[in-house]
Amino acid sequence: MLAFQTLYEVDISSHQPDEVIDRLTDELHLDPTISSYARELVAGVARHRVAVDELISKYAPAWPVGQMSAVDRNVLRMGIFEAVFNSTTIPVGVAINEAVELAKRYGSESSARFINGVLGHMVAEQAEDHLPPDHLRDDISG
Repeated sequence: MLAFQTLYEVDISSHQPDEVIDRLTDELHLDPTISSYARELVAGVARHRVAVDELISKYAPAWPVGQMSAVDRNVLRMGIFEAVFNSTTIPVGVAINEAVELAKRYGSESSARFINGVLGHMVAEQAEDHLPPDHLRDDISG
């Protein structure tokens, strides 16, 4: 939640991520391990932002990234980062579930369904891209 709140605030106000995390950690009396992990997530999203936003554009083509609600945009950024670039730390299914829960809590009535659809479509297509060719799948299931 801290990472999402930071991404959201940085997106809508251009505040510095470290300052936001420090302030929220103090205000909410959070454990340093929580703020440390939030810093990793926020830095990862920032580091891969171009690629993450390209994936959003690919899997949600009817919704330009800049025109999405700030909640949906940042939930997707965090969910895609965790599912694609950080999946060795967080299992993909957990990343999707966390994103959907954030969308339910902070988004509009349709946010959770939208987030689940975009992330689910992306994960399914990427999994399909990593399957062996049909003739090899037949041999495997055999």
